[in-house]
This record gives sequence, structure tokens and C-alpha cells, in this order.
Amino acid sequence: MLTRTTTQNGKALSLLRPFSTASTTVSATPTLSEPPSSTTIANLILTTSDPQTLSKTLLSQQWSEPLVNATLKRLWNHAPKALEFFTIVDHHRYYSHSLSSFNLAIDLAARLRDYDGLWILVDRLKSRRLGPTPRTFAIIIERYVAAGKPDKAVKIFLSMHKHGCPQDLNFFNTLLDILCKSKRVKKAHNFLKVFRGKFRADVVSYSIIANGWCLIKRTDKALEVLEEMVERGLSPTLSSYNAMLKGYFRAGQTREAWRFFLEMKRRKCDIDVVTYTTVIHGFGVAGEVDKARRLFDEMVREGVLPNVATYNALIQVLCKKDSVESAIDLFKEMVGKGYVPNAMTYNLLIRGLCHVGEMDRASEYVGLMRNEGCEPNVQTYNLLIRYYCDAGEIEKALGVFENMGSGECLPNLDTYNVLISSMFVRQKSEDLVVGGRVKTPYGGGIFGLLHLDLDEV
Repeated sequence: MLTRTTTQNGKALSLLRPFSTASTTVSATPTLSEPPSSTTIANLILTTSDPQTLSKTLLSQQWSEPLVNATLKRLWNHAPKALEFFTIVDHHRYYSHSLSSFNLAIDLAARLRDYDGLWILVDRLKSRRLGPTPRTFAIIIERYVAAGKPDKAVKIFLSMHKHGCPQDLNFFNTLLDILCKSKRVKKAHNFLKVFRGKFRADVVSYSIIANGWCLIKRTDKALEVLEEMVERGLSPTLSSYNAMLKGYFRAGQTREAWRFFLEMKRRKCDIDVVTYTTVIHGFGVAGEVDKARRLFDEMVREGVLPNVATYNALIQVLCKKDSVESAIDLFKEMVGKGYVPNAMTYNLLIRGLCHVGEMDRASEYVGLMRNEGCEPNVQTYNLLIRYYCDAGEIEKALGVFENMGSGECLPNLDTYNVLISSMFVRQKSEDLVVGGRVKTPYGGGIFGLLHLDLDEV
């Protein structure tokens, strides 16, 4: 069985509780509707404290790959519970986990840094002849790098063939990308130099490294990589140039960015919506809102249609550097032209309204968001909770929190951190009373979470 034991304050806590068939006296087994939704199942898992009762309920249910995967994703912020669910369902008489479900479980185990459990799952994949696949190894390597183990990640890449999954150029580029996005750019660059011949490094390989240097604001090194690319007979793509442009803005080099953009136009590069979005956002963040807006108008004149990401970039700039009302006007213009806002669009406006103290209007946009078929996500709720707490309206924050627990969106660790820290900062007895009364997915009040290992949330 998948198990891991961690010690906190001298107390052993099983994070991945094994499935048990021992006979015990249990309360009435909860029932699931037919067919249940992933939300119903997730809430059942979070509120059923007895493992035997939970096992009996889950094993009596019919399962499908989409339902299992949706439930695992619904429990993503409650990884130990998600893995408990995966382990129970793995004992179902008429259902076998798919490769995609195993990949999700491997990702969850890796997030908990349960490396023994992770490799048990990989062995189980092999025994069932489902994998592992390059996607499986991409998940594992990314989690090892995120945990501060890049050397181990490289060793895993070099040993993939031992698991029946040979390395190729695509996965070589994947590894470079993972290392660069975790800001291990020097290691990625050295790795490219050593293995570029073996894997026949291409324009994508070099572009990843150039982008990596841009991520850490080393535009000089990024230019060197682009020059080396050209020397090797490879032509930089528009994506390479867009990454370089974004790198200049990230490093605060707006003059260099503008010169680079003009040079792209002079050389008649096929400038696209990504290019313009990068420049619009870059100048806006630098405080040049008028120039950002002029560039937005210019792209339309040039026949480059903006997309939702372009509108989001300008809305973000207007909220931070100009006025929320200007951002709302742009939002209305966007909708009027037939664009469909996404969760980020709404969250940017909600954040802007919260920041200027317009909490009621922010709540109205949450309602509009839902009415338009764009479900609020955990970031939406966390925004409201944070600003209500900052305004000292703890009861309203807790009301939002309770809506999360009973709806489609479960709270995450940030949600709990905001609530608990706000209550302790205020040190008002009435806050503590209300907090103790509010139920969490783990049972008990908010402050019952203080007794949990943080990995449990």
C-alpha cells in the first residue's frame, strides 16, 4: 500500500492511509446519488472521518475514468485525501485505473514529496503495462526540480530508458524548459552544451535557454544564445523574438525593448498578437499607460486583432496604474465586441474594485461571472476573503469561505492562512468565537486546522 509517515511535534501522521478491510463497528454508510458529481464525491471524502465507512461507500459506486479524474482534480488542494480516494478505488472489483489517473496520483504523491509512494505507483504502472510515458516522467521531473532536486531530476531523465521510455529531442527540450522555468538556467544551459549533439538540439532548444535567461533578467546572456543559434545555422522564430522582448520589459529595460520592437518591424517580422500584448503590458507596467493604449489602437489598425489575453493585459494595467473605472469601460468594450471574458479577466476587475474599497461592486462582478457561465475559482474567493479580512469584516470573509466549502470550489492552504492570520492579528475574542463555529472540510472550526500537518491541507 501507499503509505507515508511524517512526524510533527512528536506526533506520527499517516498522509496516505492504506485501504483496510478489517472489521469494525461503523456508523451508517453514506450514500451517493446516481450518478454522483465529482463535487458530491469530494465533499463526501472530506467529511467522512471513518476510513472503513468511506471505503464501503466508494467501492459500491460505479466508476469511470472521467469521474475519477474529475474527483482527483476537485481534491487537488487536499492531496492526502485525493490519494486516499485513489487507493480505495484501486481495489474496486470492476474498475481499473487508467494511465491518466495514475499520472494524476503520481503528481499528487510528488507534491507531498512522498517519493517512495511515487515510485510504487510507477512500478504499478509498469506491471499493468500502462506506462510510464514521457508525460509521466515530465510530471516527476518537474516536481523534483520544484522540490530543489534538479540534479536528481537530470539523473531521472538519463535513466528513463531503464523504465522502457527512451529519451528523445522533445523530452530533452521538456527537461530544459522545466529547469529554466525553475530558474536553474545555468544548469540547463550547461546540459544543452553537453548533450546538444546527442539529441540534435534544435531552434526550440536554444529558444528555451534564451527565454530562461530572460526569466532571470539576463538579457545579455539571452542575446548570446540567440547569436549562437544563428551561428549553428538555426533561424530564431517569432516566439524567440517575443521572449526576448518580454525579457527586456521584465528587466526594466524599456528603451531596449522599444528599440528591439522597432527593429522587428523594420525587418518585417510577422508581428503577431503575442508581440503586441507583450509590448502593451510592458509599457503599462512601466507606467506609460497612454503609450500602452496607443499601441493597443495601433495593433487594430495594423490588422492584428487583440485576443482575451490582450484585453486582460490592458485591464490589469488600467487597474494598477490608471483607474478601475477605465478598466471597467474597457471590459464593457471587450464584451460589446463579442469577446468572452475568462476567469482572469473577472479576477483582475474584482481585485481592482476590492483594492479601492468597492467590495459590493466586486461581489456584483462575482455574480456576473457566474451568470455568464464562468465559475469563480479559488483565486476569486481568496481575493474576497483577503480584502474582507483587511477591512476587518471577518464575518463576511467567513461567509465567503462557507460558500466555498458548500459549492464547486474547495478552499486551499492560502484560504486558511489568510483567515487564521487575520484573526490572530486582530486578536478580538468575537473573531475567535465565529472562527470556531465555522466548519471546514476536516470537521470542527477553523482553528482545528492548527492541529493538522500543513500537508493535510
